Amino acid sequence: MPIISTYSYNFSQRVKNLSATLLIIAATSGFYAIIPYYQSYFSVPTHYFGKDYMHWQVLVVTTLFYTFTLFVFYLTEPAPRVSKSIYCLRALHKIATSPATVWKTGLPFDERLGLLSILLKAFFAPLMIVWLFSHTGHMLEHGNQLLQTIGDHNIGWLALFNTSGFWFVFKLILFLDVLFFTIGYLVELPSLNNEIRSVDPTLLGWAVALASYPPFNGLTSMLFGGYFTDFPQFSDPAVHVIMNVTLLILMAIYTSASVALNFKASNLTHRGIIMHGPYRYIRHPAYVCKNLAWWIGLMPAVAVAWQTSLTATLVTIGSMVGWSMIYIMRALTEERHLRSIDSEYDQYCASVKYRFIPGLV
Repeated sequence: MPIISTYSYNFSQRVKNLSATLLIIAATSGFYAIIPYYQSYFSVPTHYFGKDYMHWQVLVVTTLFYTFTLFVFYLTEPAPRVSKSIYCLRALHKIATSPATVWKTGLPFDERLGLLSILLKAFFAPLMIVWLFSHTGHMLEHGNQLLQTIGDHNIGWLALFNTSGFWFVFKLILFLDVLFFTIGYLVELPSLNNEIRSVDPTLLGWAVALASYPPFNGLTSMLFGGYFTDFPQFSDPAVHVIMNVTLLILMAIYTSASVALNFKASNLTHRGIIMHGPYRYIRHPAYVCKNLAWWIGLMPAVAVAWQTSLTATLVTIGSMVGWSMIYIMRALTEERHLRSIDSEYDQYCASVKYRFIPGLV
């Protein structure tokens, strides 16, 4: 009898977890399907082996596969617990029925965590999926061009670097970065030691994080402008290659931080502290390297502005200062959030003393 009772409870919990998750997936899919901005954003194609695939098609296929995977997981997991999806729905119910009470007293921790975790995944996961697909397609395209032309003696090494060499390496780096973040948002398992312990509950933390992602990065660009480029062009061939190879090295270090995070990669979360890879030297290696790469990408625009006027030069440099400030704020809000949960981050800070530049800052 106890065995039957335990089985019945487990099966009931599995069905509840699955039902709540399917409801959230359906609601999220409906949201993206009816919002005009996302209708346009996900209608961009990526070229794969002679055929264009719309990003919304990629999302539909991925959603169906992900739903099937969750169906299998929820019905077979050894010891089902109340899922974050259920806690999310409980939180939404309280907000809808008793908004004044929620405003005054807040939500219980599990419900707040469930709500913020689902919002986080619903926002970032679709972006990561289409970016991963896009980076993969461009990486394969440039890799194929590189293989076809690398033995052609009529094409100089600089032309090879400009047409496909740089872009193949750049897209490979971005592919690896987005791969780990995509998995991090979609997969959360005790066996992977990547369960979300907390999500930053502050408006400032979310604001500075979302400022770098669509559609909000459009507003950030309106405020600060955007004069940097991924592949800056320099008139001197030696300077051109040196600066862009340096940019690639910086982006490789940036991605190595994502690789070090592994399945814990995600924004605004506490999933445990990483102390290996580039995190052994500074606390925010990804932000530092990405911004240094952007500063290199700004140099041609600064050179053009310098020939125009001092005002144009200050505006151009000020634009990049604004973007860098966004990432400084991201670093500071992340540290505040991590410190608010437990002492693990303080212990890490005692070992790795510098945020941005070893020995200085």
